[in-house]
Amino acid sequence: MHSFHPCWSCCCLLLFSSLGVQGSPKAPSAAPEQVHLSYPGEPGSMTVTWTTWVPAPSEVQFGLQISGPLPLRAQGTVSPFVDGGILRRKFYIHRVTLRRLLPGVQYVYRCGSTQGWSRRFRFRALKNGPHWSPRLAVFGDLGADNPRALPRLRRDTLQGMYDAVLHVGDFAYNMDEDNARVGDKFMNLIEPVAASLPYMTCPGNHEERYNFSNYKARFSMPGNSEGLWYSWDLGPAHIISFSTEVYFFLHYGRHLVEKQFHWLESDLQKANQNRVARPWIITMGHRPMYCSNADLDDCTWHESKVRKGLLGKFYGLEDLFYKYGVDLQLWAHEHSYERLWPIYNYQVYNGSRETPYTNPRGPVHIITGSAGCEERLTSFTLFPRPWSAVRVKEYGYTRLHILNGTHVHIQQVSDDQDGKIVDDIWVVRPLLGRMMYL
Repeated sequence: MHSFHPCWSCCCLLLFSSLGVQGSPKAPSAAPEQVHLSYPGEPGSMTVTWTTWVPAPSEVQFGLQISGPLPLRAQGTVSPFVDGGILRRKFYIHRVTLRRLLPGVQYVYRCGSTQGWSRRFRFRALKNGPHWSPRLAVFGDLGADNPRALPRLRRDTLQGMYDAVLHVGDFAYNMDEDNARVGDKFMNLIEPVAASLPYMTCPGNHEERYNFSNYKARFSMPGNSEGLWYSWDLGPAHIISFSTEVYFFLHYGRHLVEKQFHWLESDLQKANQNRVARPWIITMGHRPMYCSNADLDDCTWHESKVRKGLLGKFYGLEDLFYKYGVDLQLWAHEHSYERLWPIYNYQVYNGSRETPYTNPRGPVHIITGSAGCEERLTSFTLFPRPWSAVRVKEYGYTRLHILNGTHVHIQQVSDDQDGKIVDDIWVVRPLLGRMMYL
């Protein structure tokens, strides 16, 4: 029997550790994992996305019965993805869109192929039209480590509390880390929520690596911008998701700032023309225009890039959103919760002293980035700004209930206080005269 040369054993150890092997390596599997849903924007539809480690057919079997056969079938596509890390890990992303779903009906499904099936999941198809009351969970900055809000979000999901999730950027910390294994871990962690609800996203700064490749590959959003910007209708609301990151990572293309800006303006014009059917316009983007946190992030500067644009004058979003009467702006990035008074250009535009959020004369900003990650919570400045209404430095997430065309209910859930509601407001807008603030 020959003994290993010491250098050879060192090389073996390095190889095994770089491959993440403990004991014998596992054979690549066609069993689906990282299952999640998204709404493709087409009424009566839902997209199922999952990952396998070998190429395999993409099929979803679905039906109405919890047990027994699943009589309906849908096929889709599979795309190889190669992570940009040193190991160039390769896996396969499957996408299948289910169509002709009955609105509001609960479906049971499994995904995969004869080479391996997922377990069964349940989801409720979104209702059609504007005349219903969607409930959403809203948060950003959720990591694979310290995902504080996730257990409560899982319980809420099991209880049927939501129709969709809005994840306002920053996933996993980071999806590309450890040759994208952190992304794998995160996608499996959120599966109990994301396989049951459409999990709608926008990119944050932590997705930047390799030109946002993990974000673009792993999620399936509407539109044709690989999830960087898109919009969709939900009940009485038109929801716009966009990338604040195009303003910061200019080496991926300055043209993206202009392209997104013109898309936003066109989309807002159409949304305004459709105010009778869908009175609320809601935006979601990762980095806020304003914040009162004790750091040096963009939102702490008077002329923040997202607010005022490149060089303080090109493609700023505050004037654009104000011009078209955006009602509610959802942000994250700061690991805290902050609600602002209705604001434009640092001026508070409350509806009245007694009811500031009834017929406000400016948009309402909510910053909700405290779902939990390895970076912990972000402190606030000692004294709040005059435009800051509520500040909460606790782990948690936001509940958004779009009750009807005139009333929206916003609540902040504190995970530190065992689910206590620590902020609770109604935004009320009459249907007439709401197209512009001026």
